[in-house]
Amino acid sequence: MPSRNPFGDFRRECEKTLREALTRTKLELPLPRIALQLPPTPEFGELSSSICFELSESLKKKPRELAKTIANKIDTKELRLIEKVEAAGEGYVNFHANYPTLSRLTIESARKAPDTYGHVRAKHPFSIIIEHTSGNPAGPIHVGTARNSVIGDTLARLLKARGHKIKTHFYIDDVGRQVAVAAYGYKTLGQPQPIGKPDHWIGLVYAITNCITEIQKLKKRIEELKEESGSEEELSKIQRELDSWVAAAAFLRDANSELFDALMDEMKKDENPEEKITNIMRLYEEGEEEVKELVRKVVTFSIDGFKETYKRFGISWDSWDWESDLVWNRAVSEAVGRLSKTPYVKEYQGVLSLDVDQVVRKMDLKKLFGIPKEYEVSPLVLTRSDGTTLYTTRDIAYSLRKLGLADKVINVIGVEQTLSQIQLRIAISILASPEKAKSQLHYAYELVDLPGYKMSRRRGRYVTLDEVLDESVSRAYEEVKKCSPMLWEEEKRRIAESVGVGAVKYALLSVDPLKKLAFTWDKVLNFEMNSAPFVQYAYARACSIMKRARRGPEKPDYSLLRDPLERELVRIVAYFPEIFINASRDLKLSPITEFANNLAAKFNSFYAHLPVIRAASSGLRDTRLALVDAVKIAMKNALNILGIEALEKM
Repeated sequence: MPSRNPFGDFRRECEKTLREALTRTKLELPLPRIALQLPPTPEFGELSSSICFELSESLKKKPRELAKTIANKIDTKELRLIEKVEAAGEGYVNFHANYPTLSRLTIESARKAPDTYGHVRAKHPFSIIIEHTSGNPAGPIHVGTARNSVIGDTLARLLKARGHKIKTHFYIDDVGRQVAVAAYGYKTLGQPQPIGKPDHWIGLVYAITNCITEIQKLKKRIEELKEESGSEEELSKIQRELDSWVAAAAFLRDANSELFDALMDEMKKDENPEEKITNIMRLYEEGEEEVKELVRKVVTFSIDGFKETYKRFGISWDSWDWESDLVWNRAVSEAVGRLSKTPYVKEYQGVLSLDVDQVVRKMDLKKLFGIPKEYEVSPLVLTRSDGTTLYTTRDIAYSLRKLGLADKVINVIGVEQTLSQIQLRIAISILASPEKAKSQLHYAYELVDLPGYKMSRRRGRYVTLDEVLDESVSRAYEEVKKCSPMLWEEEKRRIAESVGVGAVKYALLSVDPLKKLAFTWDKVLNFEMNSAPFVQYAYARACSIMKRARRGPEKPDYSLLRDPLERELVRIVAYFPEIFINASRDLKLSPITEFANNLAAKFNSFYAHLPVIRAASSGLRDTRLALVDAVKIAMKNALNILGIEALEKM
């Protein structure tokens, strides 16, 4: 009978056997929780228990002596998946698998569920909203934002495979200064149709407009300081900042001289661009029709560009939520109004702020939200003196909306937003409940580092995801052309696209989210180890073996899988469901990339050392073919979670 989790079955048999042996030993002590670990090497078995170290002090026995006693109490003759149990080291109890039985269970379970093997369904599924990417529409998606996108999309794939009801949301951040700057620049140009990819063009309009505005402000400030006989130190500081912006202007003019000169000529005629930008911000929040039409037009250009990029990247969303809708339907003002009625909100010179630390202390929230005892949470400004709201204020209304639609909410947002995400949960604790606030998780991630390159959207210096994908696909094409010159040109291009896109995704997932990721091409497109191309190539190799065999395995004899490489492959495939379960429970993605890489590496060793089609006997041939098929299935299902295409040829 097939199993959803072969290694889990082995683990449960080991736990039951150990518990029964401890009972027969008559320890006259309450049994501690039984935990089994993976030993460092296969020579110590497939699972190991250190329970004897926990019991030795109470029983006044040496762990080694106790381990021997327990091992001697176990008779493996009636056991299905355990071949032997032995005492080892200073007191470990090691369990060795019955490999013929485990191999049969693992391989046949995989082959009977080729599309779902490893994807164990949860007994109690939740409805979960995953909000991710939510890229700034004042410019194109860059490689840093792409890490957010890939993490969010992979979380959704992982949890959907676990059986949860997943909806993905993109929060369109259309309220705020950056979008207002882009809208002002676009209006100044006479609202033309974008040239080229719309999000790239809007990004240039924003960066050039912002740059010219900053230069004008700094020049004006220098003149004022000279008239006021300001300090040389302050003058020098502002002059350095001005020089930096002038350098940015030169960079932007090189990028598009026609657009730069057009904006410069028009903005020279405007005595106060900053005032116009502020008015756009204010009037957009107020819902003034002409400004609404202007800003929505600009943002829609960018969103259309985003959709084009992400279609190529294989990522989509179930819902596109406009931040401005929350302002216009009064959800934001209602949330602010309700908070204002509490004793935690204070007004000073027209500015409303929430005393978050007071809330934390009064409601005793530090332990619930993991806030260090000595940490004082900063106040949250809810509204400016002109009545406009801030991003986190608007996010309060959005969070309440999401929490009303799902059991849990996962926000994939950069680690630099940790404070605002804490403030957000505190506000939700007031307006809903601490338990409701706890249902919203901040899934933090660190930045992507491009060695030797410093990105800045405000200055127009960033590496777009489109550029990264183009470069990755171009490099992949050269490798495909070199490795498979016999393929048709169209097929080379298609494979290169899949390899290039998959390589970028894998690179963004393979490092723990809370670690900075150094993006270098020698790692991204490494065909030798730990990359998407490496795994894809191993999968294509497995497909090639199955295709060349011309027929599937007819009479596998699993007792013939005696080589350590064969047994290691069985163990890795058997363990896939446990890796999947743990990854979905802990919301960890790197274990899936590690599994795919380890399986590919071990399979390549197997391929190099053990013949399959030309095995010594037909029985061994059939058995190894069945093993290859199971490896192929597990690898494909891991790649599916990562959103990477499993290629049958490369």
